[in-house]
Amino acid sequence: MQTYINPYTDFGFKKLFGEEANKDILIDFLNQLLPEHHHIKDLTFRNPEQLADLPLERNAIFDIHCEAMSGEKFIVEMQKAKVKYFKDRSLFYLTFPIRDQAQKGDWDFRLEPIYFIAILDFEYDEEEELRKFRRDITLKDQDGTVFFDKLHLKFLQMPLFTKQEHELETRFDKWCYFLKNLERFDEIPQILNEPIFQRAFNTAKLANLTSEQRDRYERSLLNYRDWYSIMKTALEEAVEKAERKTEIRTQLKTQENIAQNMMTLGLDDATIATATGLSQEQIQRLRREHDEQKP
Repeated sequence: MQTYINPYTDFGFKKLFGEEANKDILIDFLNQLLPEHHHIKDLTFRNPEQLADLPLERNAIFDIHCEAMSGEKFIVEMQKAKVKYFKDRSLFYLTFPIRDQAQKGDWDFRLEPIYFIAILDFEYDEEEELRKFRRDITLKDQDGTVFFDKLHLKFLQMPLFTKQEHELETRFDKWCYFLKNLERFDEIPQILNEPIFQRAFNTAKLANLTSEQRDRYERSLLNYRDWYSIMKTALEEAVEKAERKTEIRTQLKTQENIAQNMMTLGLDDATIATATGLSQEQIQRLRREHDEQKP
């Protein structure tokens, strides 16, 4: 029987990281991603929904929107599915904490640092050689020098985290291992048996949820599984479709090669069509190409 919540569900992620009583868990996790000079000692949670003053009055929904006592702004998201224009969407969301800092009256435009942190349950890198588990992004110039040190995007592609328990070296490794495997744990692994992770495991324990929280979690889990099933089916269908197209192209190429060989032997179009199954239009096209190749 399952012991801990699935942190990839909306309820599970916010239960772990989005509650005032558990903000020490979020602080410890974030500090593993931040440079030392931006480490958080305390934070406050902000309203996760902001209304943009755009013509369409578009809503921007963040999983967690918080602010360090020293001023840094953080958006932390758990993304279950790859969406179109994912990078554009991430940058758009960064505009909210930027504009939120605008002050009326005499303001010198000074901004506090902003971090957008996305934990991804998918791979957004499409090219194999570019795939990285962790992406840390800042605004740099043509020489690679940081131009603006107050805007940061951090992407964690969780499917690419493959370290096993004996391979964990840093506290950041431990957090990633915790998130990747939480739902499968029956008890706290020895390597994670320390106070902050004990707190996280206790928070994530299904037995500690109220009946109302358990109902909300079950609905969230069902939504997650439905989404996963839909995405898996779509992927399988796309692969099958690609394989069918490849098979058809291979078969067509074989038929065309046979037809061209028959043309070289001087056989007529009707005979070639009967032997290869190609249409008259296809045969005529190949005939033209064959004639053009003649010396």
